[in-house]
Formats: sequence, C-alpha cells, structure tokens
Amino acid sequence: MKRHCGIKQEGISLVGLIVVLAVAGFVGILALKIVPTYSEYRAVLNAIKAAKATGGGVREIQNSFDANATVNYISSIGGKDLIIGKENGEMEVSFAYEKKIPLVGPASLLLEYAGTTAKGGAPAAVKPEQ
Repeated sequence: MKRHCGIKQEGISLVGLIVVLAVAGFVGILALKIVPTYSEYRAVLNAIKAAKATGGGVREIQNSFDANATVNYISSIGGKDLIIGKENGEMEVSFAYEKKIPLVGPASLLLEYAGTTAKGGAPAAVKPEQ
C-alpha cells in the first residue's frame, strides 16, 4: 500500500513552458526588429545636431545632414525632409517620420519618431504622406 507524504509538487508544466517560450520568442523577434530603427533614430538626432552646428543656411544644413546620413547609414529621412526655421533668433532643425515594421501577415507595427534641436521645444509634427 502506497502512502502519500503530503508533499505537493510545484513547477511549470510542459504546456506552460511552451507558452512562456513562445511569448519570449515573440518579444525577442520584436526587439530584433525595433532596435535597429531606434538606433537609426538616435543617429538622426545626432546628425541634426551636427548639421545645426555647421551653421549656414537651409541648404548648408541639408547638405551637412545628407553627408552625415551617408556615413551613419540613415535611410529613413533625408536633408530635404528636415524642417528648418528660425526660433527665438536661432536656426532650429526638426524632423518627424514614421517607420512601419511588418510582423505577421497583415499585422504591422508603426513607430513614430520625431526630434528637434530646440531646447525644450516640441518636435515637429509628422508630415502628411502625399
């Protein structure tokens, strides 16, 4: 005759493990798709700061940004997409763009990136697509 010692087993079942691994895998794949776009966004922020530092007019800032974009592999935005204007007597550079990441089938993730060189200023609004 078998006796139970009153020990309760705890742990994760095989189904639970598969679900946890599937969720972790999805999050990992999503991170692998998002991190490069965020890295590019940071490169764009640095490029507009460098372009503003060159001084000059709108065309010079655009050319400086384009040169920096070539070196840093920025492909989402170009110098002509920048919003350049004077604010409080100082030239400010802003940008806004969207990055669409396809996930599965018709599902995709839309990331909206924006930035500006203005201190405490709000980033530019996303330009409407034409």
